Amino acid sequence: MEGTARLPVVIVAGLHSHARRRTVDGLLRSVPDSVGLHHDLATARDGTVRRVISDASGRIAYGDTPLVNGCACCALREDLVPELERLASEGTTRLAVVELWDSVEPRSMAEVIAAHAGEMVELANVVTAVDPSLVLPYLANGDDLAEAGLAVAGSDQRTIGDTWARQLEYAPVLALVDGEDADDQDRALLDQLHPTARKAAAGSAELARLVFAGFDVDAAAAAQHPACALLPQESDDAGVATFVWHSHRPFHPERLYQALEELCCAAARSRGRFWLADRPDTLLAWDAAGGALCVESAGPWLAALPEAAWELVPPVRRAAAALDWHPEHGDRCQHLVFTSPGLDRAGVEGVLECCLLTDAEYAAGPEAWQRLPAAFDALLGSAV
Repeated sequence: MEGTARLPVVIVAGLHSHARRRTVDGLLRSVPDSVGLHHDLATARDGTVRRVISDASGRIAYGDTPLVNGCACCALREDLVPELERLASEGTTRLAVVELWDSVEPRSMAEVIAAHAGEMVELANVVTAVDPSLVLPYLANGDDLAEAGLAVAGSDQRTIGDTWARQLEYAPVLALVDGEDADDQDRALLDQLHPTARKAAAGSAELARLVFAGFDVDAAAAAQHPACALLPQESDDAGVATFVWHSHRPFHPERLYQALEELCCAAARSRGRFWLADRPDTLLAWDAAGGALCVESAGPWLAALPEAAWELVPPVRRAAAALDWHPEHGDRCQHLVFTSPGLDRAGVEGVLECCLLTDAEYAAGPEAWQRLPAAFDALLGSAV
């Protein structure tokens, strides 16, 4: 392969299957000598995953690959890279279009392809196909993927809402299938959820150009990490608002825990990072969609690490910490973002402010904070 160009690969993801299909078909027609690969995980219940290969004329080949450890997504990973390498070795394909099955998230596949790219394959870009009229209905859907027949393994506990949010926010390019049902509010919601995305119509020449733009998996991962995520800014348009809330004062664990349901249901989407008074060293991630909230540890705050360890932290993380640096608390902060049609900004802000330590509680100091009710132990385990 020395001296030959690597095969560009673009991933097309999304729960909006009709939009995804139109996007793939458009790319196969727009880019000469392109080939599409799709692994249909719907056949996993029979013990196999079906691989379908197509070009602009339609399906040209198919085959079955067995499940790996009872996981359809694992089978996809095991089969995809060899297929891409086979196409690359033939030397006749200009672009490989990998169409992911409905609930497969693009990040996992992007990192698999990038890790095995080598001299034959390169990840050219990641695209999520979107029907703007369905952004809110899918985001607000709290049903489990298993209930909808979209789980990729027996242990898959994701919901439609949180899966769709990650599919949408990870991709730097959104392919739009904009029908008559989409209105200004739908488009405003899409813009506020992912303001940095490049948008192009499915089947357009612009999309065919964008898929070759290149993709950095490390930068994409950093943009999703709670410590340095590229969160949306304040916005208000067409009845959709994004409210950004900051504070350096820690949360009272019990009051915040009691307010979780109210805060989770206050917006179609909310995300960010926060800290609790009784867990001062732990950076906590907030991720909510469809009325379901995930709170988990994202490791230590930079201020909790010895300075000698800072050089081991990625530069983007150190830069994000510098922006939020507080003379007493370092990078410990509350940075939560709420996006929704009809958002009650004042109501959300009021609830959040009531969950912070009061002046008297704050003045008592860190030793007293450790004696506050450990309300989050059930979610996070015992504090260390």
